[in-house]
Amino acid sequence: MAWLKKLVGAALILGGAGAAAGWLLSAPVKLDAAALAQLGPGDATKGKRIFYAGGCTSCHAKPGSQGDARLQLVGGLQLKTPFGTFVPPNISQDPKDGIGAWSVEDLANAMLKGVSPSGEHFYPAFPYASYARMKPSGIADLYAFLKTLPAVAGKAPANSLGFPFNIRRGIGLWKRLYLSDQPVVALAGGTRDQVVAGRYLVEGPGHCGECHTPRDFAGGTKKSEWLAGAVAAEGSGIVPNITSGGGLANWSEAEIANYLETGFTPDFDSVGGAMVDVQRNMAELTPEDRAAIAAYLKAVPPHPNGYPARKPAAN
Repeated sequence: MAWLKKLVGAALILGGAGAAAGWLLSAPVKLDAAALAQLGPGDATKGKRIFYAGGCTSCHAKPGSQGDARLQLVGGLQLKTPFGTFVPPNISQDPKDGIGAWSVEDLANAMLKGVSPSGEHFYPAFPYASYARMKPSGIADLYAFLKTLPAVAGKAPANSLGFPFNIRRGIGLWKRLYLSDQPVVALAGGTRDQVVAGRYLVEGPGHCGECHTPRDFAGGTKKSEWLAGAVAAEGSGIVPNITSGGGLANWSEAEIANYLETGFTPDFDSVGGAMVDVQRNMAELTPEDRAAIAAYLKAVPPHPNGYPARKPAAN
């Protein structure tokens, strides 16, 4: 039976080595000194632009808030997904229940690396997989603007996740597959500056791909089907294809920009569903920003719809 003892011993050694490797590979990784040096002092006026491009109020304002109450970022919205229910936290300036005690470095690590001040992984329901493409200086600007917003007491409820999704450490392995600061769409040399600017807004702070791109079994976006539309994370609805192979095929850049500003489509329909809040945020941007987003969307390679065809309703 000596061979059996050796086999069991080898299995234990290999298992231990695998567990150790997994532990090391899944470790949270924070920004290095070179990246932190790029943060700069921050400009609140520029940060307001990033705030609305990033749609912070859509998830972190109290559900149903209107007007100035949308700037009270107390959290609490329930995002029900196949992985469980995620609840965006309080990110107001309250030092206990919100992020009022965070440094600019803390915010940068959260948005660019998905790592909390205590060194834990954030779940990617917080769209840092897109924010990772932002410039550190933009994070500093956002931090400066957030400092102008009110402190609101009250801690949002915890996430409700089952095994194995409640094990945060595993997110480190997910990040190795899906977290990148590189652009999704490669643009040829000589591409208009406007398109390049739009790419930054859409792929980074705007995080449009988080909803408009289909996902694989692990919840990562399928970059080969970028912005091709997807089954909604919540419910059974469809998030539309916004490439020129889908719903935007017959829209001009001017019509896309107008839709982002007014909420009206070229055929005089109006924005609906979850896009209502997104469009409200887009209306806060400058005309130049909306034009840049439109130019980029028309430059994205066309794709067929990234979701199953819908069956016609029964008569």
